[in-house]
Formats: sequence, C-alpha cells, structure tokens
Amino acid sequence: MDMGISGFEPFFLVGIEAVRQEHGSRLAMLAGRRLTGFALVRFAENGDWFADCPVVLDFNGTRVEVCHWKLDELSISWDTIDTAATVTGWEWFELTPQWSYNDERLEPFVGQELCEVALLEWQPADRDLAAGTVAVEFAFAGGSLRIANGLDENRIEVGMAQPDYIRHRLGR
Repeated sequence: MDMGISGFEPFFLVGIEAVRQEHGSRLAMLAGRRLTGFALVRFAENGDWFADCPVVLDFNGTRVEVCHWKLDELSISWDTIDTAATVTGWEWFELTPQWSYNDERLEPFVGQELCEVALLEWQPADRDLAAGTVAVEFAFAGGSLRIANGLDENRIEVGMAQPDYIRHRLGR
C-alpha cells in the first residue's frame, strides 16, 4: 500500500502501547523544534484533501509522516516520503492526487515551537467503533493539533481535545 507516494512504506501498529513503544521516544524528541512546513495530498481538480494519504509535518528538517488506516491502524514514519515527487499510478482515476503545502488548519502552526507531543487514546463512555484508536497530538504555545483516526482515514483536529481522549504524554 504505497498509494503512488514515493518513499511511503507504511508499517501499521494497533494500540497505544505498540505506538508508544515504537515511536514514543522519537516523537518526544521533537519538542523544542519549530514546525517549518507540512504536506498533504489534494486533488488537483477540486483541491479536496485526500485524507487516506499520510500527513507530513516538517520540524526543522525532521519529518514525521502520520497515516491512519482501517478502524484502528496507525503508521508513523520518519523522513521517508519525497513530497517533491509526483504521486503516480492514478491514471485510472478521474481525479489527480498531488502534494499540497496549503491548509488553513495547519498554517497557523508553521513557525511555532513544539512544546509537547502526546498520544491520545479514544475511550468514550459509550463504547463505539473508534474506541482504542490512537491520535498524535502536537502542542504549541498557540494551541494544539491532532492527527486522529477518522475511521479508515486521517482527520486533522485543532484546539482542545475532546474529553473522551485519554492523554499519554511523551517525554518530559
């Protein structure tokens, strides 16, 4: 499952402990770095975000690539995706995916120093399909953003996290 994205070789994990064990210390080390850029895949024809593709966040030269899949799988990769390369293999589809460096939710965070990274575990009082899914939260002085599981795709959330998330701070 590379989606035609150069360098994208997802390794999906399930559950908070698996994600923390594999990526917790490296995510925590991003604290203190500035968000210098990001990339999302959008369709050229209408500008719609293709939320199945990874969200790439650049922290002053260290890129973290976050991608949710299925109901509970999360892949985090590091510095592997070439966002300068054309997304290929979509000739059969009526829309053309391409990398975009614009997003009204992410743009306000560019230039801000990352204060903390946390993993958030969705645990609602009334159990639902998303229970146990893991979001990655990036907290800045000017607010927070999360890359969450949108049930088989990524969802970008900004502001305060919903109270049904259990926060697992990383580092410090």
